[in-house]
Amino acid sequence: MHLDVHDLRTFYYGTPLGRAAQKAVRGQMVSLWPPGRGQTVVGFGFAVPLLRPYLEQSRRVIGLMPGPQGVMAWPSGMANLSVLCEETLWPLERDSVDRLVLLHGLETSENPTSVLEEAWRVLRPEGRALFIVPNRAGMWARRDRTPFGFGRPYSLTQLENQLRLARFVPDRHVAALFQPPSERRFWLKAGSFIEGVGQRVAGQYAGGVLMVEVSKQVVATPGLREPARLPMRVLDGLAVPGIKPV
Repeated sequence: MHLDVHDLRTFYYGTPLGRAAQKAVRGQMVSLWPPGRGQTVVGFGFAVPLLRPYLEQSRRVIGLMPGPQGVMAWPSGMANLSVLCEETLWPLERDSVDRLVLLHGLETSENPTSVLEEAWRVLRPEGRALFIVPNRAGMWARRDRTPFGFGRPYSLTQLENQLRLARFVPDRHVAALFQPPSERRFWLKAGSFIEGVGQRVAGQYAGGVLMVEVSKQVVATPGLREPARLPMRVLDGLAVPGIKPV
C-alpha cells in the first residue's frame, strides 16, 4: 500500500527527522553517483528528495510518482519535473535512463514484479539503478511514524534475490539511517556523527535502509557466428536445360 504524497512531503520537508533522513540517504546516493553531465536521471516512488543535486548538470531529471500515492509539483521554485504515472506503465522509452533510483516505490507496491520489469525496460544497458528499501533488521522499519515503517521490509539477501530474478546484477550495496528514528533533539544533533560511525562499524545490519546498486543483465541474441561468404545457389541448375538437379 502506497503512502499518500502529502504525508511523504510533510515528513521529508516539514519535520526535522525527515530532513535528517533525507540528508543521510541522499549523502550516500551522491557518494555512489556523483552528478555527471548529460545524464538522464529518474526517480520512482517518492525519490524527489534525493534528486536535487542532479538538477544542474543532468540532461534530464524526472520524478515518477505512482497513481495510488499521488503527485506533487517538484522542484519548488522551478519548472515542474514530476509526473503521475501507473506504477506498472512508465511514460519512458525503452533503454532511455542512465540513473534510476527507487525510494518508497518497491516495498509499498502491490505488484513489485511488474515494477521491476518497468525498471529493467527503461534502464540503458550501461546504466545503473539504485533500490532503497527499509532494512528488516533496522530500527526504522519498526517505527510506523516514518515512511520506512510501512510496506515490506527486506533483508539484503531477500532484496538481492528478488533483483536477480528480475534480471538485474547486484554490483554493490551500502546502508544509511544509522541514527535512531527519534525526534529528540540530542539524536537529531548527533545524526551526522552517528551516520559516519555506522558506515565504518555496523555495515548494513544496523542501518535503517538498504541501498543496492544494480546493472542491467542483457542476454546476447544468438545468431550466426560468421556470415555466409557467398549466396546459396541451390536452384541454379534448374534453369539450365539438360541438367538434372541432384
